[in-house]
Amino acid sequence: IMDQTQPKNYLLESILVTMCCCQPFGIVGIVFASQVNSKYAVGDYLGSQQASNDAKKWVTWGFASGLVIIAGTMVIQGAVILAALNNVF
Repeated sequence: IMDQTQPKNYLLESILVTMCCCQPFGIVGIVFASQVNSKYAVGDYLGSQQASNDAKKWVTWGFASGLVIIAGTMVIQGAVILAALNNVF
């Protein structure tokens, strides 16, 4: 069973998503990422692969939601600035 290569754990990506994009999704990603190595170490390759897939899913969703939140914030701030400028003149 140990002839299988260890799946990527996405721990670094999960931490970055937690710090920069979306904390709730990043934290869930960290939980799954931390399971990859331990499951692989006890020979649970399928469980390790599933944890890796889950971590990747949460990292992807966290990054995407972070981008949406940042873009939405920029649009709202731009609208507020334009409204303020229109009231000045």
